[in-house]
Amino acid sequence: MNSRKARIAVLVSGGGTNLQAILDAEKEGILTSGEVTLVISDRADAYALERAKKAGIPGKEIAKKFCGSQEAFEQKLTEALEENRTDLIVLAGFLSILSESFVKHYERRIINIHPSLIPSFCGAGYYGLKVHDAALARGVKITGATVHFVNEIPDGGEIIAQKAVEVEPGDTSEILQRRVMEQAEWILLPRAVETVSREIVGA
Repeated sequence: MNSRKARIAVLVSGGGTNLQAILDAEKEGILTSGEVTLVISDRADAYALERAKKAGIPGKEIAKKFCGSQEAFEQKLTEALEENRTDLIVLAGFLSILSESFVKHYERRIINIHPSLIPSFCGAGYYGLKVHDAALARGVKITGATVHFVNEIPDGGEIIAQKAVEVEPGDTSEILQRRVMEQAEWILLPRAVETVSREIVGA
């Protein structure tokens, strides 16, 4: 039995509900091969930082607008990740785009959750409610969430897991977003984090 756990950094921009799902999975014994050891937000007012604090996990704000450039921003990110001895980076509602060189440096070590069944409603410009707006506008009957490895193409990396969610008559973007979170994202992401963590530690 391998006792080493993958050290996970979760990158966030907002409320941190997916971060909470990962933290809850640790408590519930769903996530056993990894542990969240750092939370980084690109916004000072992100409630996710409060969630990290409550859980006793170091939180850090690194805002691109104060770094001056993409390069300086990623340099600070890398320093924080290296200092944390990060094994796996989880993008959980992280809205800053990462460069090709950054992504390649952490090849197969960055995963992201996207609120649709890729390849539908994904890529540049598709994030948050915009994804659900597009799904409703297209009239799809089934949507869902996808966890994938991150590469240089937005939402273009290898798919790790997907879960479908039904679209119901009368859905608004907000109602659909909530259902996708509850029925797919919060279940799928912790399981995918466990799967990749297990691979990393070779358990």
